Amino acid sequence: MVSILKTDKIQASHGSTIEIPSGHTLTQPGSIVQTVSSSTSTYTKIASTSFADTTLTATITPKFSTSKIMIIISQNLGTDRDNNSVFGSLQLMRGSTVIQTQTYIGAIEAGGSSAVKSIVSHAITHLDSPNTTSATVYKTQAKVTTTSNNAVMRCQWDNGVSHITLMAVSYTHLTLPTKA
Repeated sequence: MVSILKTDKIQASHGSTIEIPSGHTLTQPGSIVQTVSSSTSTYTKIASTSFADTTLTATITPKFSTSKIMIIISQNLGTDRDNNSVFGSLQLMRGSTVIQTQTYIGAIEAGGSSAVKSIVSHAITHLDSPNTTSATVYKTQAKVTTTSNNAVMRCQWDNGVSHITLMAVSYTHLTLPTKA
């Protein structure tokens, strides 16, 4: 049987501290209940028009199936090509599911034949609803839109570092364990 407690105010009976015993959970909708962060400096060269992993990845196990996951990414990307411009795409994955794709222009040159290089820190923010309490992997993948003129995408180029932060946001109400 589930009991409902309705009140307008909770106040400590002595002092100013209200203690929640170890093993019990008290959550408030919209609060951050868990944070996972990861970074990589592993250089990855992608010379393909098909998406490939960039080595930026993080795993979170949400405490509640109703939690939302706020994803914040700063991806170090570089492009280069023998001449003209390079277009690349970066996508955010939850497991094997694409949840966001972005296309951007990288190196630009008005003409000539010298190699053109460009390094940027590309940002992604996304609020995801994985609806699970299982371990959930988030990662990025990148590609170039053409391989002509030696076009390549370079992740974590020139000692660059990429970061991913996952924050589980509570969308549940007060939860306490049930009676045994």
